[in-house]
Amino acid sequence: MLLDQQLFDAAVAQLERRWPADEPGGAAAMYLDDGQIVTSVGLDNLNGGVTLCGETGAICQAYTLDRRVTASVYVYREAGGRPKVLAPCGICQERLAIWGPDVQVAVPDSDAPDGWSIRTLAEVHPFYWAKAFADGQWPPTSLHTAP
Repeated sequence: MLLDQQLFDAAVAQLERRWPADEPGGAAAMYLDDGQIVTSVGLDNLNGGVTLCGETGAICQAYTLDRRVTASVYVYREAGGRPKVLAPCGICQERLAIWGPDVQVAVPDSDAPDGWSIRTLAEVHPFYWAKAFADGQWPPTSLHTAP
């Protein structure tokens, strides 16, 4: 499945279910290779070292279901504001990398009508470090998995 408005809307719906409009919050939505949408929110904690990105839960769901993530969107809303797309952080790019360079992610884009556009991981992360372990190619899933 390709990233589209439906996936964005699923992330916004999850955001609105979890966070009241007068509080800041974020949520993620991902398409799996069977067309299913999984959503998640981050884990907040007084100890910042144990918090988790909003995408982490959906990534773990996909991995648990043994499904491939094909597209991901993360939205963030300030208290009383409108949701806006944030690109995946470097850690989430690493987490999504196990499904390859063609995973689509939403990124902010001030020139786009909705304020966001679609890029592949390869476009967002063109100098992916792990290519050094796969003869300059994007590493296969087998290199991300423990033996």
